[in-house]
Amino acid sequence: MENYECRIATLDEMNKKWDYEIEHADDDKENWIVWKGNTIDRFNNGYIIPYYGFIGDDCICECTAAISPMVLDKPEGLIDDTTVYLMSFRTVEEYIGKGYFSKLYKFMEDDLRKRGYKRLTLGVEPDEETNKAIYSKYGFTEFIKKDTDIYPNGEVINVEYYGKTL
Repeated sequence: MENYECRIATLDEMNKKWDYEIEHADDDKENWIVWKGNTIDRFNNGYIIPYYGFIGDDCICECTAAISPMVLDKPEGLIDDTTVYLMSFRTVEEYIGKGYFSKLYKFMEDDLRKRGYKRLTLGVEPDEETNKAIYSKYGFTEFIKKDTDIYPNGEVINVEYYGKTL
C-alpha cells in the first residue's frame, strides 16, 4: 500500500472520479450523470463528506458520508445530528480485495468519530449477499428497516438499512 493516501476529496477530485464512473458505466449512463449532479450539489451545500483513497493522482476507492437529512428522500432513522448515512461504496476493479477500501473505511470512521458522530447507517439491496457480508464485517448488524428507493431512470429497488454504533 505504498503511496496510498486516504483523504476528503476536493470538488475537482470528485468531478474527475464521477467522470470516470460515467465513462465506465456499462448501462444507464443517464443515472450516473444525474447522480454526479446530485453529489456535486450536495457537496457544495455541505450535506456530504466525500472520502477517497488515492494512489498518486488516481482515486481507487471511495465512500460518501451524508450528514444532512436533505440527502435522502426518507431519512427517518438514518440521519440526524449524531447519525451519518454512508453511501457510494466503490473500488476500482483491479484494487478490490487488496485492503484499500478497508483502510479508507477506517480513516472515514475515525474522522466521523472525531467530528462527534455516534452512529453510522447504510442501505443495501437484499440480494447483494457479498455486500451484506462485507457490511456485517464492518459491524453493520443492527437492522433498521426495509424500504424502497427510486433510481433517476424510474427503476424502483428494495433496500434494507443497517446501523452500527461508533
